[in-house]
Amino acid sequence: MTLRQTLATLPRDTRDTLFLLLVIAWVVAPQVAHLPVWASLMAGAVLLWRGWLAWNGRQLPGRWAVAGLLAVAVAGTLFTHQTILGRDAGVTLIVMLLALKTLELRARRDAMVVFFLGFFTMLSNFFFSQSLPTAVAMLVALLGLLTALVNAHMPVGRPPLAHAFRLAGTMALLGAPIMAALFLLFPRMAPLWGMPSDALAGRSGLSGVMKVGNIAELALDDSVALRVRFDTPGGAAPPQSELYFRGPVFSTFDGSEWHPLSYRVGTRSMERPATPAQLQVQGAALRYEVTLEPHKRPWLLVLDAARAKPAVAGMGAFMTDDLQWLTSRPITDVTRYRAESHPQFRHGPDAATPALRAYTELPPGFNPRTLALAQELRRNPRIAPDPARDATPALIDAALTRLRTGGYRYTLEPGVYGQHTADEFWFDRKEGFCEHIASAFVVLMRAMDIPARIVTGYQGGERNAVDGYWTVRQSDAHAWAEVWMAGRGWVRVDPTSAVAPGRTGAFERLQPPRGALATAMGTVMSPGVAQNLRALWEAVNNGWNQWVLNYTQSRQLNLLKALGFESPSWQDLATVLGALVGLTALGGAGWTLWERSQHDPWLRLLARARQRLASSGLTLPDTLPPRAMAVRVQAQFGDAAQGVAGWLLRLEQWRYAAQPAAAASQLRALRREFRTLSWPAPSARR
Repeated sequence: MTLRQTLATLPRDTRDTLFLLLVIAWVVAPQVAHLPVWASLMAGAVLLWRGWLAWNGRQLPGRWAVAGLLAVAVAGTLFTHQTILGRDAGVTLIVMLLALKTLELRARRDAMVVFFLGFFTMLSNFFFSQSLPTAVAMLVALLGLLTALVNAHMPVGRPPLAHAFRLAGTMALLGAPIMAALFLLFPRMAPLWGMPSDALAGRSGLSGVMKVGNIAELALDDSVALRVRFDTPGGAAPPQSELYFRGPVFSTFDGSEWHPLSYRVGTRSMERPATPAQLQVQGAALRYEVTLEPHKRPWLLVLDAARAKPAVAGMGAFMTDDLQWLTSRPITDVTRYRAESHPQFRHGPDAATPALRAYTELPPGFNPRTLALAQELRRNPRIAPDPARDATPALIDAALTRLRTGGYRYTLEPGVYGQHTADEFWFDRKEGFCEHIASAFVVLMRAMDIPARIVTGYQGGERNAVDGYWTVRQSDAHAWAEVWMAGRGWVRVDPTSAVAPGRTGAFERLQPPRGALATAMGTVMSPGVAQNLRALWEAVNNGWNQWVLNYTQSRQLNLLKALGFESPSWQDLATVLGALVGLTALGGAGWTLWERSQHDPWLRLLARARQRLASSGLTLPDTLPPRAMAVRVQAQFGDAAQGVAGWLLRLEQWRYAAQPAAAASQLRALRREFRTLSWPAPSARR
């Protein structure tokens, strides 16, 4: 006997229980990545146990056993989270309650509690992720729970689950317009609207501290960091070699880590004077829109250099002295903002100032060979023949020439560096990732008494041909240098381009290693097809971010402006929403009454029977059911109307038939029988 035949022979209670357990497992599965290990194992064990009990027809455990398991779940939650409140502890507890409640499925009331907990657990998945795959998975869960709920309200017979699924799908489709209206018009009033700020897990290829090897590890991450759309014809962008999205700037080196000028070490605050920004821009501004993925940092990634404040809804933004834009709070949600950048700019002081000394400091006892190299370069007469002239440009060119011609290599696997990172790079390994190259270059500059610092961010990107957005990935995380020159201020110098020019151009971008699935897919489809499918998926996912996750109050108000409101507010949103819901409710009620009276074949047939009886002299009220009508017919006409009375009883029996498919043919038979009935004449009264 096949599995399908075995399932068809199961009792209805067993079949319904197994289906409900399958739906619950689907709802809980996305939570496994966020639940404690013990909670996932315990929930899975309880669901499997409950399925085994249903399959074998065993008795459910007693209340004391369930109470003991509940105590274990509560104790485990308290031990893991130190509380039963909050997002993580609350989700853990609700999942355990849902699993344990399946052990008490004895009555319809218990099933209703399970449905309620199931819907709540389904919504809790969005506390951790609001991505498109999560939304699709929860839509499937919603249809499954609705199917189980509809099936639970069919207590008679053995209705097929396919019939309950069709009814659930119809209900979801009928409710979709109302859900869309609520999404579009329900006022988004912060902080009442939105997910808790700690509920979103974001990753960034950048960090508040740069340590050798940190960005190299994240460069293998192919996830999206931000998307950019340029306000130019066709979405054209500057060359990839000029796409530098500015992030944290590091100016203090302790021998192994780079920090910003101002940072804290334990309870000590390391404050250093910063050079004023003194930003001067030239030429036309480049306008663009950025969709930034959450990274739990207050960093706004913009192209060098943005003088005007990026337009970020719901939060303030300010620029630091080193041109980095920060927000008033961390980015914990997909954030969209508009910005203007000037590719041609100057910043920093034109003449030497005391504050620049902080950018030449090096920790004592580190990188002695690099210090010796710096002195050798400064004393080289071929590099700086005229002591009266500023030798900074020539020294920079000498360092870049050494990188280009000295056998240095760009690699994603530089290995672990020791204490003297710059010495190892310049003299021993001669290979590294962008942070090794930038760090060694800046150390060499400072050893030659040239102010220098490290800038991190993202460099490059790729254009999606489907939607025209430029996609910047975590693998595009990059580190470069800024060197101060008299009369020019801070000047960007990317030493990585001297080692591997393709890294900052269009010819050679970082590619993460292919996994087993990607390798297998590569054997069945061409790289071009795979690339097109990837571009299509990212365009769809970007559309989800743009139109769903980033549907803010400002976009709601813009929608009202399009509808004719001059100065819309959230009160106008509530008014429009209330009017729309009220009209929809009235329309639905009117349509239901009209459909019940005009389009229900059973009601039409019953009305025709009532009319025939009225012509026979028996007038009956419209509210009388067929069984009561049969009693009145027999009392009025006796045996002369026995056929009519039996037909009325069969008509009522059809109304509550257990098999809808068979009932449709029975209704046609009743309609044919109606035309052949012998209706009593008025003179046939008893």
